[in-house]
Amino acid sequence: MYSGKQDDNLHIMTYTLNSGVKGTVPLSAAQIGEWLDSYRSNTKFVTEIGKEFFGLNPELVADFKVQNVFSSYREVVLPKQQEVVYNRLSEEFKKNSVWIHIDCKCGTTYTTESPYYRTKWYCTKCKEIVFLDKKKPLVKTNKGDAHYMTNKYLVDRD
Repeated sequence: MYSGKQDDNLHIMTYTLNSGVKGTVPLSAAQIGEWLDSYRSNTKFVTEIGKEFFGLNPELVADFKVQNVFSSYREVVLPKQQEVVYNRLSEEFKKNSVWIHIDCKCGTTYTTESPYYRTKWYCTKCKEIVFLDKKKPLVKTNKGDAHYMTNKYLVDRD
């Protein structure tokens, strides 16, 4: 079990499940230490947060991070089977991913990869929403055929 310095401050742990679902949970330093022990030993983690119980199965967690708790803790050590699952899922996402071409009214145009088909995106420069133009055919880009997304004109979103 973790025997680090105890404090009452809560730190936000962000985790991603193997399914791609992300979650956050506030934990004390002691609870984070318990989570690390559970993660390394691949045992279920259950703790009390306020008046609620929170449980997390390390077998279902692809990765996690905690901000500013353990200054000497620099890397997340994935158990071998989770690393294999994570890599396999990553490869599956890449196989099934789609290219999208962004053409924003701010003048930014770029092509990026998305792990799944989507109907809206945010411009990386101005943060405005761009929408998929379903009526426009795939556009040719240097990365391959891509779905066209824009906010330069009103896109029919039906």
